[in-house]
Amino acid sequence: MLAEIAAAALVCLDPGHATAPDVARQLEPIGPGSPTMKIKDAGGAAGEAPVALAIARRTQALLLARGYRVAMTRDGPSYRGGNRERARFCNARGAALMVRIHADGSSDPGVHGVSTLVPGLRRGWTSDIYGASRSAGRIVQQELVAGTGARDRGVVERADLTGFNWADVPVVLVETGFMSNRREAGLLRSAAYQQRVARALAAAAQRFVGRS
Repeated sequence: MLAEIAAAALVCLDPGHATAPDVARQLEPIGPGSPTMKIKDAGGAAGEAPVALAIARRTQALLLARGYRVAMTRDGPSYRGGNRERARFCNARGAALMVRIHADGSSDPGVHGVSTLVPGLRRGWTSDIYGASRSAGRIVQQELVAGTGARDRGVVERADLTGFNWADVPVVLVETGFMSNRREAGLLRSAAYQQRVARALAAAAQRFVGRS
């Protein structure tokens, strides 16, 4: 039964940032019907976008090998949409899970570790995916910590992320480490560590879909 679920399920991977400069500063509604606007891409931490893409590609290969279907919001160095478009891309494909892949940054270079962000409860926006996304977030964080040995910064609810508020499918955002931390940035740029993160994400997706 699990194999049949895996064969049918589609996991949507969303490597963060890399929005084209002429698009990045454009505004989009933070949620359906909202007058509150946010820029499409604040840019992310230095070096984050290529790391996110490399991890996504490795995760894609592992998921395909396990029999899943995979869709990528971007599979190149640039992207011409905003976070609303990223969510809509995964919605349109009926994803069993949307995994947004990022790396963090801080003004304090000593800060390090991994966290998983999940949607906060906003009636009419995330109420339909809130419970499933929280379940997925707990699984993802467990696998990330076990697979990398990184500091566990926990599961964090966020109600202010456009890519969450427009999602109609379970969604998480993984902060795979801090690009502002010298040691962690070095790890995140290494193929071996990227593969460890990818294995954790693939295992988490399989666990979540298998219990859905």
